[in-house]
Amino acid sequence: MSGLSTWLIVGLALLLAWPVQNTVLAAFAFWRPRPDVHNGPLPQLRFWIVIPALDEERVVAATVRAALALDSPQTPVRVLVVDDASTDSTPEILAAIDHPRLHVLRRALPDARRGKGEALNAAYRWIRGVAVGEGAERETVVGVIDGDGRGEPGMLREVAGFFRRRDVGAVQCRVRIHNRDRLLGLVQDMEFSCIADASQSLRDVLGSVDLGGNGQFVRLSDLMRFGDAPWSRCLVEDLELGLRVHLAGMRIRYASNAVITQQAVVDPRRLIRQRTRWGQGNLQCLRYLPKLIASPAIRTFALLDFAYYLLAPWLLVPASIAVAGIAGLSAAGWMTGTSFGGVVATGADLPLAAAAWLATLAVPGLLWGLVHRLRLRDEPLRRALLAGFAYPLFLLLGMAATWRALGRHLLRRNAWAKTERLHEETPSPVLAG
Repeated sequence: MSGLSTWLIVGLALLLAWPVQNTVLAAFAFWRPRPDVHNGPLPQLRFWIVIPALDEERVVAATVRAALALDSPQTPVRVLVVDDASTDSTPEILAAIDHPRLHVLRRALPDARRGKGEALNAAYRWIRGVAVGEGAERETVVGVIDGDGRGEPGMLREVAGFFRRRDVGAVQCRVRIHNRDRLLGLVQDMEFSCIADASQSLRDVLGSVDLGGNGQFVRLSDLMRFGDAPWSRCLVEDLELGLRVHLAGMRIRYASNAVITQQAVVDPRRLIRQRTRWGQGNLQCLRYLPKLIASPAIRTFALLDFAYYLLAPWLLVPASIAVAGIAGLSAAGWMTGTSFGGVVATGADLPLAAAAWLATLAVPGLLWGLVHRLRLRDEPLRRALLAGFAYPLFLLLGMAATWRALGRHLLRRNAWAKTERLHEETPSPVLAG
């Protein structure tokens, strides 16, 4: 078999695998099993919500108020904001919020500005000291809400339900986007609220749920297993903590009905920078794969899923070359009328081949747009389908970010880049899930 034939087979297999995978995942989004969390009284838990804040003047006031509003008799809440040496008006905004359940931990240089993981570790140590002093470390749950995050009222009841079982060490909430008035924001809402939601629900069945940076909740007593620094300086500290939790033999559950919203990044360049950091963090976490393979706590299907998303950034580069080669060869054949030995359709076969290409590229996104409309019902069908049409272009941005992440990883450029916020004129709406 020639080298060209090999690349053609690889490229075509990847093109066909993508719509098949998305179709199966979309079907699971409709017919997934109901989580087993709604029976029996809620456990007596105390929630600490940590909000890491580095120059968050545009959003932090609304985030703090939304976090404080999650308090209820069944789910008492205290909020700890970690001001990571902000240089904008974040300290003054926090000082103006007078509330007995709000605490502010101000970190000064040189300890501050070393990444989100270090800020979370400082908060954890502070909360641990308080909880141990109160004798409440076993009942305390530490949650993380980003500076732009908004929790849905009642979400903590859903989270607490999962902690009825002692083998559950952490819970990840469902994420949605609240500035989806722009198309790029709506595509990200489709990505988080539909695609990631279905993936996490499937992982909940497989036992491989991963923690996200926003809306993660972990038992304090389980965090204490990891010493003074549960979160690392990895560029995706949440993913690494999730892997450590799994390796320690604890379950992570996915709370699809506990919704937290965040801002989308609506500038393409900033989006590429954000996704570069995420991709590079995935690359850094690949070192955990041998431990996962050797661990008796990891089930076979969970291991396959871990391997898939840890290896995905490494595999995307040769895969994108193969697909680009197929696209380039097809374009050259269609423009010149050359079939390259029958590989490229010409003449009467050309319309059918073009339709197959378009269907392969467009169907997965349109399918997710339909899922968004039918499952969430808060966007008109035309906007949901428009987001579906834009989804392949959105993936091209992700592909560019992966290439950039690989380059930075190989060059050992590991600087942590914070996601910039947009100014919010009014408090963001809390969305039903």
